[in-house]
Amino acid sequence: MINGVPVRQTRWVDWRDFVDVETYAATFRQRLTQRGFPSGLGLLVDTSRNGWGGQARPTGPGPRTHADAYVDGGRLDRRLRSENWCNQSGAGLGERPAAAPAPGVDAYVWAKPPGESDGQGGPDSAPVERMCHHLTWPGRQPTGALPDAPPEGQWFPTHFRQLLANAWPPLS
Repeated sequence: MINGVPVRQTRWVDWRDFVDVETYAATFRQRLTQRGFPSGLGLLVDTSRNGWGGQARPTGPGPRTHADAYVDGGRLDRRLRSENWCNQSGAGLGERPAAAPAPGVDAYVWAKPPGESDGQGGPDSAPVERMCHHLTWPGRQPTGALPDAPPEGQWFPTHFRQLLANAWPPLS
């Protein structure tokens, strides 16, 4: 609660039960095993684009003046909205691939190859996926997608350089 407003009511959390991968993965795994999946079931977590490091990485929560300011000031995921996914500005390489990094997680993997475009988003293109354009319709709202992205699966050097620069933990 921040000034009487639940954190779950903020624009970013938007009443979701999960805002982090580890808690979601643990609950998802538990629900699967309750429904008959093997108790030794493990999950893979894609960390190829969740680094959100670089100079803009927060070091603590935001100010306690308003619940949205508190959440926005401290969240590591810097997407404009949680549903945005395409070639996101500010993304960085996340945790390095690793075996058994957390209970119930078989591995962190880079499932999406760093530098591979999520989809076309150039200003004069007709993108296959509307979230890949830096503005959506109707209303021309920002998506956080990098402009001028090539079609899905093609090399996107601008995004690759950004993923390296914003990697968390930082690349040596």
